[in-house]
Formats: sequence, structure tokens, C-alpha cells
Amino acid sequence: MRLACQENSSMRIVLVEDNSSLAKGISYRLEDSGHAVDVLTDGNDAEQFLKSDTADLIILDINLPGVDGLTLLKDLRRRGDARPVILLTARAETQDRVIGLDAGADDYLIKPFEMAELEARIRALLRRRDVPQQQFRKIGALNYDPATRQLFANKTEIDLPRREMSVFECLLEAEGRLVSKSALLDHVYGTGADIDEKVMEVYVSRLRSKLSAHGIQIVTRRGLGYKITEKQS
Repeated sequence: MRLACQENSSMRIVLVEDNSSLAKGISYRLEDSGHAVDVLTDGNDAEQFLKSDTADLIILDINLPGVDGLTLLKDLRRRGDARPVILLTARAETQDRVIGLDAGADDYLIKPFEMAELEARIRALLRRRDVPQQQFRKIGALNYDPATRQLFANKTEIDLPRREMSVFECLLEAEGRLVSKSALLDHVYGTGADIDEKVMEVYVSRLRSKLSAHGIQIVTRRGLGYKITEKQS
């Protein structure tokens, strides 16, 4: 994907981490990079704070006193809060990562981690935030509004699940070029997420069946990836 890159842009970041030493280390590092950081150490406090706060990005530990991180994340998404969230956890099992990502996380880091890696993940999310907003884009019989992430057939919205919408957006942005499975996984789950590529086959299959009736096809090139195009009449 072609993304606008503004590496020196600063963000307001909420860090929810009950390990005080780790929280201080992360906040000092991010503040040195020019970001503003609010630190919370309790899930109950974070629950109230996040309901009214307008930070750009949230770094969220899963194991918290009070309300746990996954519950906080689910509540955010239930309220329609689409701010990017990076989960922090000591749980290294694949299933734990899948649960966190499916709950709505944009990225996932396993403790212990290098601060440089956390900063790289933040920069990746920052680039997504800084993609210039475009007008409606038409493909087949559909119109896509990138500002609201809505897809319409005439004036009827096509309701796609969050992951399928991310796949659609990535393919659409490629403008007919092939996108590899690994690139799609990075876009949907975050760089370096340990997710089986077969998961992407399922998403693409579901998306293909939903878009087919609207003059759109997703072409598979084995070993190379996928591309989205309008059906030829």
C-alpha cells in the first residue's frame, strides 16, 4: 500500500500498564520521541478515563487490576471507538494473540520486548493515521467512503466485518496490483503478528462471495497473492 509517511509526527498516547517500572520506561522513551503520554495503572481508572479522553493511540496491558485489558478493548470497540490499540501481554500462545486481535486490537507485543520494536509498531500505526482522506471511490457497482469506512451499493450500506473491511481496503488501495498474503496479514493484524496465512484465505473467500453480485471479483494468483478488479462485461 502507498502510505503517507510522517515519521516525525507526534501523538497523544494513553499507556495502561500496572508494572510501574515498565510503564516509566515506556513513557520516558515515548516522551523523548516527542509524544505526550498519559499513564494509568488500574483497569477501573482506565475504563473511566478512556470514555472521555481523545488520545490518538492506546497501549494496553491485558493483565490489569480491576477491569482487564481485553474487557477494556471490547468496550472501546462496542462504543464505536476506532482508535488504534496495541496490546501488551506476557502470554505467548498463538491462541492468546488471536483472541486479542479478534477483540479489536490493531497490534500485539509479547513481553519482554525491545523499546525499538514498540516504537516501530507505533510508527506503522501513525502512518495509517496520516493517510490523506479521499473522496468516495467507485468500483463495480459499489462506492466506498474512506473517511467513514463505509461501503455502499446505491444508498444501501454493505455491512462488512472489521477484518473483511480491512482486506477490502488493502486490495482497493493497491489499484488492481497483486497483494501478497503476508502483506494482507500485516495490514489486518499488524506487522509481525503470528497468524496462519490460511486465515487470510478464509477472509478473501468470504469477501469474494459478498462482492461478486456487485460487479467485483477478487483474482487469486497462486504463490503471488490477490487483486481486486471489476468484472468484465
